[in-house]
Amino acid sequence: MPKADNDIARIGEVDVEINRRDIKNIHLSVLPPNGRVRLSVPTKTSEQAIRLAVVNKLAWIKKQQADFAGQERQSIREMVNGECHYLWGRKYRLKVTDAQGKYSVQAKGNGKLELAVAETTSIESKLKLLNRFYRDEMQRSLEKLLPLWQKKLGIEANSLNTKKMKTKWGSCNIQAKRIWLNLELAKKPFECMEYILVHELIHLLERHHNQRFRSLMDKHMPNWRERRDLLNSLPLAYEDWSY
Repeated sequence: MPKADNDIARIGEVDVEINRRDIKNIHLSVLPPNGRVRLSVPTKTSEQAIRLAVVNKLAWIKKQQADFAGQERQSIREMVNGECHYLWGRKYRLKVTDAQGKYSVQAKGNGKLELAVAETTSIESKLKLLNRFYRDEMQRSLEKLLPLWQKKLGIEANSLNTKKMKTKWGSCNIQAKRIWLNLELAKKPFECMEYILVHELIHLLERHHNQRFRSLMDKHMPNWRERRDLLNSLPLAYEDWSY
């Protein structure tokens, strides 16, 4: 097995990306959208320990991959009238109109997502405008949500931002107390974004996904497992991009 920091190894008929890092424990992940397997291990972990970590979880890995293979996916975005988009878990039909002034995106009460742009606007520019709309929606919600949870947990993040992320719903830099949330969360039910926010904030109290972490989640958000399962059951984005 290669000794480089980032290797690909074939173990038990599964291709595994092996990341050797300055960590204490072995972490195994099966990532959307295609079930890529990633194993993060302490730098000096032996080949035998790596192989055992994967072999002992082969049944679980294959189940996760099968679940991803059967999961619904959004179609490629064409940004045309009638196309289906989501905001906070609700389905909207896109209505493209000719802009009379500033370009805009508005969610209407009739289930329409109105995109006002010039006729010559490219698909790429329409998508950028839509992503800006999602970012604004998330930021407005987080401005209210973050102070409530920081007070409840007795902790404070130095920064909270959103961005497109390919393999995670959120991330936390514990040293910098900096949290990032996946922009895709604006498309999911609100309680899913709240779950990810709390998940990342609790990492400021407990770095690892251990019993203490789960106990903190149970204490402050007793239904977090239901929220997690709901999030992971929803359609994956059309881009190649878990918990």
